[in-house]
Amino acid sequence: MTSTWHRDTLSIDQHLALTTAANNLAREFDGTFGAETIERFLHASYDEFAGRAVVLNYLPLLAERFARQRLRALAKVEGRSSDSRPVVLFLCTHNAGRSQMALGFFTALTGDRAIGWSGGSTPGSAVNPAAIAAMAEVGIDISGEFPKPWTDEVVQAADAVITMGCGDACPVFPGRRYEEWAIADPDALTVDDVRPIRDEIERRVRALVAELVPATPA
Repeated sequence: MTSTWHRDTLSIDQHLALTTAANNLAREFDGTFGAETIERFLHASYDEFAGRAVVLNYLPLLAERFARQRLRALAKVEGRSSDSRPVVLFLCTHNAGRSQMALGFFTALTGDRAIGWSGGSTPGSAVNPAAIAAMAEVGIDISGEFPKPWTDEVVQAADAVITMGCGDACPVFPGRRYEEWAIADPDALTVDDVRPIRDEIERRVRALVAELVPATPA
């Protein structure tokens, strides 16, 4: 197995955290994927964030979360999952503003009736503070989210792919539903300027949910 993860550069705490992450994923995907596949995805996810992480202590947690998402996507693509819930993927350039706000609304509106993911063509280092503040005003906390790329299995597992400004970099796979939302980039804007963007995203997400996600039985 080839990886740029050099274990001798990790602290003892990081070693322990990654071992715990690998054990968590092994339990969750027991019977679905073997240890080699799980470790490969975990190591690749760690490498993805290592080059641009702001707080190194969070790296193992981010790696585990991203590896979990990728493994769930792979399970669906390969027919190893019985989860029939619709999956929507929100994409923008940095995965730090528009796609994170869209995911926040989607998750709040659908609960466990659907699965929402997000990604960016050139992921930033942190979610836009103005986007976090604007979403907090409507009772949605996206402060725990993190910018991440998209991967082939994540795109292929999605039933609908919503793009917001990633242009030619946006991935295209046959059989997916694609929508391009023309929404301004909130990067470097104030909270006052982000509010109209937030409200437009909410309007679009509500319409998407009404169309794609079955309502909860009365």
